[in-house]
Amino acid sequence: MENGSKFHLVTLGCPKNEVDSEKIAGTLFADGMESTDHPDDADLIVVNTCAFVEEAREESIETILSLAEFRNEKSKIVVTGCLAERYGGEIQDSLPEVDHVAGFGVPVSLSRKTDVPELDLLNLPRPASDKPWAYLKIAEGCDRACGYCSIPSFRGPQRSRSINAIIEEVEALQVKEVVLVAQDLAAYGRDQGVGQKSIIPLMEEIGEKVEWVRLLYLYPSELNTQLIEAISSSAVPYYDLSLQHVSSPLLRRMKRWGGDEKFRALISRIRESCPGAVFRSNFIVGYPGETEEDHDQLIDFVREMQLDWCGFFSFSDEQHTYASGLDGKVDRSLVLERLKELTSMQDEITSLKRDSLIGEKVSVLVDSRGVGRTYREAPEIDGIVSVPDSCKVGEFVDLIVNGAIGPDLETELL
Repeated sequence: MENGSKFHLVTLGCPKNEVDSEKIAGTLFADGMESTDHPDDADLIVVNTCAFVEEAREESIETILSLAEFRNEKSKIVVTGCLAERYGGEIQDSLPEVDHVAGFGVPVSLSRKTDVPELDLLNLPRPASDKPWAYLKIAEGCDRACGYCSIPSFRGPQRSRSINAIIEEVEALQVKEVVLVAQDLAAYGRDQGVGQKSIIPLMEEIGEKVEWVRLLYLYPSELNTQLIEAISSSAVPYYDLSLQHVSSPLLRRMKRWGGDEKFRALISRIRESCPGAVFRSNFIVGYPGETEEDHDQLIDFVREMQLDWCGFFSFSDEQHTYASGLDGKVDRSLVLERLKELTSMQDEITSLKRDSLIGEKVSVLVDSRGVGRTYREAPEIDGIVSVPDSCKVGEFVDLIVNGAIGPDLETELL
C-alpha cells in the first residue's frame, strides 16, 4: 500500500487492548497511512479482538463479520489480539472474510509484504494521547494460575517493561493522568532479576511527570504496607482490588488467595489510614461449587463493606482452565438471579455514596467539553462528573458538587 492509504481500526476488550491498538495506529501512521472512521473507505481494516470469555469471543466474531459486509472490494481485513492468538488457526479456516490473522503481532507490514511478521507490541513507540489521560501497559502476561483464567496460556508469563521505557512513553503521551494497567500490576518488576518488585519506584518516577497516577487490577495479596502507603499518600487513593469472591472455600477452588475476614481487615485498614480512599472490585458469580451460603456471604460483604464501585460477572467455562473440569456447575437461571440481586444492591450503594458528596468541593480533571472526573472515578469504568462548559479541557478545576444522578455527579463553579 502506498502513502495515503487508509486504515480503519476497531478495538474490543480491556484497556490493555486499547494500549495495543494505539501502538498499532502509531506504527501505521509512521508507515504513511491515514485513519478513517468509515470501513468502506479503508484499504486496511484491523480488528483488535478480545477472547477472555464466551461473550467477548462472540462479539469479536460478530464485529469481524459486520465489518466484512461494509468493506470495499480491495480492502484487507487483519485480525489481531487475544482471539487471533488463541484461535488463530480456527479463524483462518472458518472465516474466509479474514485476510490475515496476526496474533499479538502488528499487521502494519501488510502495506509492504504479503507475509506479516510478529512484532513486539509491548515496546513499540506510541503517539501523544488525544485525551488528558491515557492507559499505560507496564507488563505483559501473568505468572498466576487462577482457576477460571485462560490468559496465561496465550499471553505467556509476566514480562515487565523497563522503567526507562515506561517513562519515555509517559513523556510522549503528554497527559495529566496515567492509568497503569497489567495483568498483575503490583507484581511489576518481579521478573527482572532477583524477584524484587518495583511498582513503587515506578509510581514515584511517573508521579514526577504527571499529576495523577492510577493503578488498576491489584491482587489483594500484593498490598503490603509500603504499597498501601504509596497509594494512600498519592493524589489518587483509588484501590481497584481483584477480589473475585469472599468465600474462602470457593476462593481455594478458584486457586486464589484471601477470604471474607482477610478482605474486611484489608479494606478497614486502608480506610483507617486514608478515609478518602475509594474502592472498586469485581466478583465472579456462579463459579462451580458456589453454594447458597457462599452467595449469602458475598451479599453480606457487599452490603456491609460499602465499596464505591463493583462489577459482577457470571462464570465463563473456559477450555484448558482448571475450572472447566470442576463439578458443581451452577444453573444459569440461578446465576442470573444472583447477579440481579448483587447488581441491584450495589447500584443503591453507589448512588448513596455519590449523594454523600453533594456540597463537597472537588478537584476535577476535565476530559472533554462538559465532562470530567475526580480521583474517585477511573476513566471509562466508573461514573462521570458533569462540569460547566466554561471549564477548559485538560485542566484541573475546583468545583462544588450540587447534584448526583445514579453514578454521576453534577457540579458548579465555586
